Amino acid sequence: MCMTKIDLKTKLCPFCAEVIQAEAVKCRFCNEFLNTDKARAIQAQADGEKKPDENVLFEARPSLWAMAGAVVRGLIVLAAAVLLMSYPVEKLLRLSGQGADFVGKWRIVLGLGLAIIVVILLVFKGLRLRMTRYEVTMDRIEWSRGIFDRKVDNLDMFRVVDLKLRRSLLDCMVGVGTVVLITSDKSDPEFEFEKVRDCRTLYDMIKKSSLDADQKRSVVHLE
Repeated sequence: MCMTKIDLKTKLCPFCAEVIQAEAVKCRFCNEFLNTDKARAIQAQADGEKKPDENVLFEARPSLWAMAGAVVRGLIVLAAAVLLMSYPVEKLLRLSGQGADFVGKWRIVLGLGLAIIVVILLVFKGLRLRMTRYEVTMDRIEWSRGIFDRKVDNLDMFRVVDLKLRRSLLDCMVGVGTVVLITSDKSDPEFEFEKVRDCRTLYDMIKKSSLDADQKRSVVHLE
């Protein structure tokens, strides 16, 4: 009698790590069900992936165009610092001798210090923007920010009450915009996606996802 060898696909149980059939819904070793949220979460963690219902729909970082206003103000202060270092204030005050030398020295020190502070603040703001990351899934919004102390937080989609899209003329020219969320979350009643690209896509995506989340949970937002 000739027996046909059947090649069964197998996998590891996420609970007990025993080898079981790939199509199994219950482990024959530990008797745990494999189609529950708990099992999926453990399997996702083991695979280094997100759960199937947490596939990323949108991922972005703030554009450096968010620094436009700060850069303009910084350039004005830098111009004032250069003017302070180059303009002989001591002559305007008709100082001479040690008084003129004292004012002249501290005029340069003050102008140089002001210029250095402006540059440091602009670099710090740029790093803060580049270290900020937004991630949107069907069920939640997650963001991380911080340079020396990373902070990761999230917002459930069903908590989004309203949203707005804000774009200046410059934003429209460079292709960025700010999406503002009004939420029922006490820790983040108003949240901003600051100067992100494809902002219209993000706006439509959150609007649809929040409505779907409300229907799924039977949530009604009272005005």
